[in-house]
Amino acid sequence: MNPDAHHIWQAPRWALAVLLAMLGMLGPFSIDTYIPAFSGIAASLNATPVQMQQTLSAYLFGFAFMSLFHGALSDSVGRRPVVLWGLAAFTLASMGCALSQSIGQLVFFRAVQGLTTGAGIVVSRAVVRDMFPPAQAQKVMSQITIYFGVAPAVAPMIGGVLFAHLGWHSVFWFLTGVGVFLWLANYRLLPETLHLSHRQPLKISNLMQGYWQLGRDPRFLLLSLASGIPFNGMFLYVLSAPVFLGEHLALPPTQFFWFFVLTISGIMSGAWVSGRMAGRIAPKRQIRNGFVIMLSMAVLNLLANTLFTAHAAWAMFPIAIFSFGWAVMVPVVTLLVLDLHPDRRGMASSLQAFVGSSANGLVAGVIAPLVMHSTVGLAATSLALLSIGLVAWVLLRRRWASIGA
Repeated sequence: MNPDAHHIWQAPRWALAVLLAMLGMLGPFSIDTYIPAFSGIAASLNATPVQMQQTLSAYLFGFAFMSLFHGALSDSVGRRPVVLWGLAAFTLASMGCALSQSIGQLVFFRAVQGLTTGAGIVVSRAVVRDMFPPAQAQKVMSQITIYFGVAPAVAPMIGGVLFAHLGWHSVFWFLTGVGVFLWLANYRLLPETLHLSHRQPLKISNLMQGYWQLGRDPRFLLLSLASGIPFNGMFLYVLSAPVFLGEHLALPPTQFFWFFVLTISGIMSGAWVSGRMAGRIAPKRQIRNGFVIMLSMAVLNLLANTLFTAHAAWAMFPIAIFSFGWAVMVPVVTLLVLDLHPDRRGMASSLQAFVGSSANGLVAGVIAPLVMHSTVGLAATSLALLSIGLVAWVLLRRRWASIGA
C-alpha cells in the first residue's frame, strides 16, 4: 500500500471506485456493444459467420497477450501513464474499426482494441491495492464489480439502438467517444498511486525474473485458475446468446435484454454481498460460499436441461444465480492474488488477467461454437469450466491452509 494514500485521494472512496469501474467497463463495452450489429456487419462486409467470430477472438487474444505487459509496465513507469497511453491507443483503434472497409481490416483493428483495453482493467486492480488496506480494498473491489456489472446489461441495448438507427459504423464511433471521455476523465482525476520506492526497474531481465517468480509459484497459478475460469461458466452463455436466446428459448431480439438484466443483477447483488462480508468473515469462507452457490446452480442447470426442454420461463435463472455466486467470491480471490507478491502487484494483475482472458478467448473461439447448439452441451460445459476453478481452490486449500484464513 502507498504510504501517502490518504494524501493522494481525499475524495470519497466510492468516487475512486466509480472512476476505476469505468476503466473496467471498457472491456464489456468493447465486446457487448457490437454484438447486436453482427448481422449488419456481416452483410456490409460480405463476411461469413466464422469471420465474424474472428473479430471477437482477435480482440480476446489481443487482450490476453498484452495483459502480460500492462501491469509490469505500470510497476515500472507508474499506473497513470499506462492507463492514459492505453486509452489513447484504444480510441485510435476504435476509429480504425469505424472506418474499416473489409473484414480483414476490422479483425486487425479489433485485435488492436484488445491489445489496448487491458491497460485500464489490469492497472485499476493494482490501484485499489495501492490505495487501501485489505478489508477496505475488498469493499472497493466489490463496489467496482457492482458498477462494472452495469456495462454488459447496458452495452447491447446501446449497440442495438445505434445499429438500428445509424448503422454498424456508429457503434465504433460510440466506442471512440467513450475512449475520449475516459481519457479526459482519467487525465484530470486519476492520481499516480505507485510510490516511488515501490517501482521496479524497466529491464527485460527484471521482467523475466518477475514472470518466473510468479509463474513458478503454484499458489499464484491455482488462485488465477480459481478466479478466472469459473467466470466462463457464465460467459459461455453470453457468447452463445444469439443462439441460446433466439433458437433455444425462441425469444425475439427485442427480448434478449432480459437475459442480460438477470445476469447482471446477479453480479451486482453478489458484489454487494461481498462488500458487506468484508472484514466480517474469513476470506476462505466467502470463497467457499461462492463456489457452493455456483456448483449448486451448475448441477441444477444441467439436470433441468437434461430432463426438460429449455424454456424462457426458467432457463435464464440458474445462470443469474450462478453469476451471483461468482461475484461473491471473485473480489476476495483477486485480492489474494495481488497480495501474494506485494512488490509486483501490477505484474500479478497482468498474469491473472492473462489466465482469465486466455480462457475467455478459447471459450469464444473454440468451445462456444462447438456446444452452443445444444442446451445440454451448454450446461455441461458450464459445469466443467466451474469445476476447473473449484478443483484449483480445493488443491490450494489442502496444500496451503493459511491462505484466505
